[in-house]
Amino acid sequence: MKILRLANYLAMPWKNGGGTTTEIAVHPPGATAADFAWRVSMAPVTADGWFSEFPGVERSLAILRGAGIGLTQNGATIALTGASAPHRFPADVPTYARLNDGPILDLNVMTRRGHFTHRMQALQIIADTQLEFSAPTTLVFCPTAALHLSQGDTNITLPAMDTAVLEPEPLRITARAPTRVYLIEINPPI
Repeated sequence: MKILRLANYLAMPWKNGGGTTTEIAVHPPGATAADFAWRVSMAPVTADGWFSEFPGVERSLAILRGAGIGLTQNGATIALTGASAPHRFPADVPTYARLNDGPILDLNVMTRRGHFTHRMQALQIIADTQLEFSAPTTLVFCPTAALHLSQGDTNITLPAMDTAVLEPEPLRITARAPTRVYLIEINPPI
C-alpha cells in the first residue's frame, strides 16, 4: 500500500486555462495533460464554462463539495450533486458546465482509450467494510474523514484528502461514522 499525501499533490492550470486542477496521481509518473495514460485529479469549478477537451480520453466526474453542476454534451444535460454516482463521459466531446448554486469541488478520473480503462465508485462505508477487487491499480480517496485501512499486514489511518494506492488483495475499511469513499479501479484495456 502506498499513501499519496495532500501536501504533495501537484497544482496546475487547466488545459484550457479556465482554472486550476490538483493532480493526485498520474501514469506514467511525470506525464503531462497531453501524454498521460491515466490521471486522477480534483478541481474547483467556480464559474460556468467549457470543460477542457482531451482527445481519446474517457473521464469520470464526482462532486465532492458544493450544490452540484449540470454537464451538457450533444444537447443533453446530466445533473450531478454530491449524492450522485460518478458520471462517465467522453472527454473529447465538447462539454459545457453550469453550476447549480455556487462553486463546487470535483474528483476526476481520466484514462486514455487503448491504454487503460477505469471505474470510479462512490461507496458508503458504515463502520467496518470488506472490499474485494482485482484491478492492478486501485485507489481509495475520502474527502471528508479519516479512515482505517487494513490490507495484508499493513494497517494505517488514512487522513481525509489523502489517497491510498492498493495491492489487488482484500481491503478492510473502517470509518467512525457513515462516510462516502471513492474507489477508483484502473485496468488495462479488454
